[in-house]
Amino acid sequence: LYWIPRILSIIFICVLFLMSLDVFGLGLNFWQTFVAFFMHSIPALFLLIVLVISWKYEIVGGVVFILAGLVYIALLTRNQFEWYMLSWAIQISGIAFLIGILFLVGWFKKK
Repeated sequence: LYWIPRILSIIFICVLFLMSLDVFGLGLNFWQTFVAFFMHSIPALFLLIVLVISWKYEIVGGVVFILAGLVYIALLTRNQFEWYMLSWAIQISGIAFLIGILFLVGWFKKK
């Protein structure tokens, strides 16, 4: 139970970084691509910092990953709803919720 949320977090953050690579196919110049890649990588960088902190303080990982899932759903609902967005919410937010819950379970067990 100690390693599962940490390993899932690493995989989840790597997937988020991979999804930010889509900016390289847009035909932008170097600086536009650099800025776009950085902007798309901000959530993954933020979660990477949270993972480092939550390696010792599991409550931080539990709360922040659950909040990250809620923020993603909130940002997704700002646009006009389409049914395929539901699969996005389940894939991204569901994994974030699972990781957050696992961190909280580990924190409760340690406590």
